[in-house]
Amino acid sequence: MIKLKAVLETVAKITHEKVKRNDTQETNGTRAFQIQDVFSLENEDSDETTTLIDKKDNVFVMSNRKSKYPVLQVDLRLISDLVVVIVSAAIGGIIFSCLGQPVIVGYLLAGSLIGPGGLKFISEMVQVETVAQFGVVFLLFALGLEFSLAKLKVVGPVAVFGGLLQIVIFMCLCGIIAVLCGANLSEGVFVGSFLSMSSTAIVVKFLVERSSTNSLHGQVTIGTLIFQDCAVGLLFALLPVLGGSSGWLHGMVSMGKLILVLSIYLTIASLLSWSFVPRFLKLMMQISSQTNELYQLAAVAFCLLSAWCSDKMGLSLELGSFVAGVMISTTDFAQHTLDQVEPIRNLFAALFLSGIGMLIHVHFLWSHVDILLASVILVIVVKTAVVCVVAKAFGYSVRTSFHVGVLLAQIGEFAFVLLSRASNLHLVEGKMYLLLLGTTALSLVTTPLMFKLIPYVMNLGVLLQWFPSESSSTNEEKVSIIEAHNRLH
Repeated sequence: MIKLKAVLETVAKITHEKVKRNDTQETNGTRAFQIQDVFSLENEDSDETTTLIDKKDNVFVMSNRKSKYPVLQVDLRLISDLVVVIVSAAIGGIIFSCLGQPVIVGYLLAGSLIGPGGLKFISEMVQVETVAQFGVVFLLFALGLEFSLAKLKVVGPVAVFGGLLQIVIFMCLCGIIAVLCGANLSEGVFVGSFLSMSSTAIVVKFLVERSSTNSLHGQVTIGTLIFQDCAVGLLFALLPVLGGSSGWLHGMVSMGKLILVLSIYLTIASLLSWSFVPRFLKLMMQISSQTNELYQLAAVAFCLLSAWCSDKMGLSLELGSFVAGVMISTTDFAQHTLDQVEPIRNLFAALFLSGIGMLIHVHFLWSHVDILLASVILVIVVKTAVVCVVAKAFGYSVRTSFHVGVLLAQIGEFAFVLLSRASNLHLVEGKMYLLLLGTTALSLVTTPLMFKLIPYVMNLGVLLQWFPSESSSTNEEKVSIIEAHNRLH
């Protein structure tokens, strides 16, 4: 007999009738102007608004009424929020650029100021975050366009096996600490997987700004980040197992299916990159010989279609967009496509980083700044040490290993997604949830500032004879890579 379970959820519907401005002033007197009123949309033409509230206190505003005629509808709240985000990100980027600081910090701080934890210009972030997600999609698409398959083969072992080893080390380390502290083993394993993630968006943007994507440490870093993005799907399959909602056998079967789907997807992508993609791009070049408008649109459509197919197959949007870039990178149109997509990438990347900043609760950070600073310093030191040891074990020099370790020393933005999922499964609750959230937010804010210190730390390491000089390190690196490559074969 099949048992069916149904969940009945009560949704409250609240209708707010708007009082006319003249009546309000007669009753309460003239009210002082507040800057939030500019973004409150109180001057809409409708006489009433409808609000839905579910059992988790999620508030949904019904901005458009049902009409029997097919009319164009405009979400004025989304337009207002996007205006606030773009303007604030531009101002923050300009200020920090004039100060000689990375514009990433300006985007993050601008988002934290206008978000729910700051001045509350934006209180409902679902729509803004959805639009901002295109930033990661186009960022990884551009990264795929610049990525070299030949260079990937060189750093492939350290990116795949080294990246997997890093995740396992963090899981084991945090699991042991959790058991010793009397916490649940499953919670410790999750925290380990959580801490092993690094920020693809921030690190890649930094490498692009420094023109370091083709350097050895840049290739190792990017390869590891891409593997981590692929591993996110496997970690999502593991979370229900850690949360106790399914057995270990079911979890292992889910991960096996995910690996099989990934293999099928990459095989199809390889066949298309050899047969369809070059002919398609050549046709687009011929059609858009007078203007690049159609070629640009076709490139964006190809990226989004690949990301959408990847998501529908149970993989991630980020993986699909990166694979789309790699498929084009094997053709002669890679640089032209990058030139067309770069402005779109920069715009949505700014939106995404501002959206990450909106998750930062300024008051919470300030109230617990001592604990959070200690946590961030501990994370940076431990992650740098682990990544450095793993990279050194694969035959890279101390200088390159340390450089990769520092670049991967933060907690990535996808950790927010993992944390949200783990909270829904009651895997982490209460103070641990707030601690991980605050540590991740502060880690992302301090990462660009830490990147600025890398050249000074490298020079200090050379003076103290921790690292060899850059010229001698290059020759040593070539020898070590060849030896590591031979050992792996």
